Amino acid sequence: MKTSHRLERAIQKLYSAFHNNELHPECCQQCAVGNILDNTDAWKHLSDSHGALQLNYVGLVHQNLGRKFSGYSPHELLQIEASFLKGCGYSLPLNRKGKKPKNPKDKNVLFNGLCETVAFLCALEGVDNVMDYSRLFEFENDQPRFELNATII
Repeated sequence: MKTSHRLERAIQKLYSAFHNNELHPECCQQCAVGNILDNTDAWKHLSDSHGALQLNYVGLVHQNLGRKFSGYSPHELLQIEASFLKGCGYSLPLNRKGKKPKNPKDKNVLFNGLCETVAFLCALEGVDNVMDYSRLFEFENDQPRFELNATII
């Protein structure tokens, strides 16, 4: 499957952040979008709340000017972050009274967030979810329908 350069880079950055323990949903530099944007937090000025899907004035200006950050528009960045936070178990936008995981740095919590994020990133590109292995278990006449590609694993 052919994927875009921005998708490849985003997944590489999220992979590194996850395995280097540099992923934290409540930190604008270490969340999904923070990592995609090289651990910067300038993106947080695109909305009024972490996890919000509505662009504020600054975000709208950048969106209307067609600006891209690591290949993503301001609105796409907010959607990416929202998918990550929802996958981690947060209610959106983030606030003190909202639902959140007991341990936001738990690997299982982060993995669930990354699964949602990667699914959303793939949907943005119009490609199959690279983390969906369900096709590997499809069979016909007691034989696998698809062969396992060893380069994936």
